[in-house]
Formats: sequence, C-alpha cells, structure tokens
Amino acid sequence: MTFNAEPFTYRIAKSGDVHISREGRLVVMVRGNAAAKLAAALGNGDESDQQLLARATGNYKRGNERLAGSKRR
Repeated sequence: MTFNAEPFTYRIAKSGDVHISREGRLVVMVRGNAAAKLAAALGNGDESDQQLLARATGNYKRGNERLAGSKRR
C-alpha cells in the first residue's frame, strides 16, 4: 500500500490510548494491550507508520475498491 501524503495522524494520551485521526477527525481510539503494542511500533516517521495506522483503523483499503464501481450481474 502506498500513500501519496500522510493522511493519518496520531496522539498518545496519558492513559496510553492511541487516538488516530484522518483529516483532522478522530477515526478510532485504540486502548489496552493493542494500544501499547501500536505505540511501541510507531515512531519511525516513515511510510510504515502510515501503514500501521491504516491497519489499526480497520476498514481501510481491503482491495475490492475496483469491484465497487463495476457493473456486476
């Protein structure tokens, strides 16, 4: 998966929760053990961070976008 820009931003709260935003809007809050693992993996500042954040949001680029626009019969 390639990104032309960096659409996702994140913030780690004092409680350890990871707040993931896209275009200034909160998309998801990751909590607990998943947040600790994500926070430990983040911080490289490169495209791998964007991929981790995209995966953490859940429903992002499943690979079927091309089928959605085609006419299926």
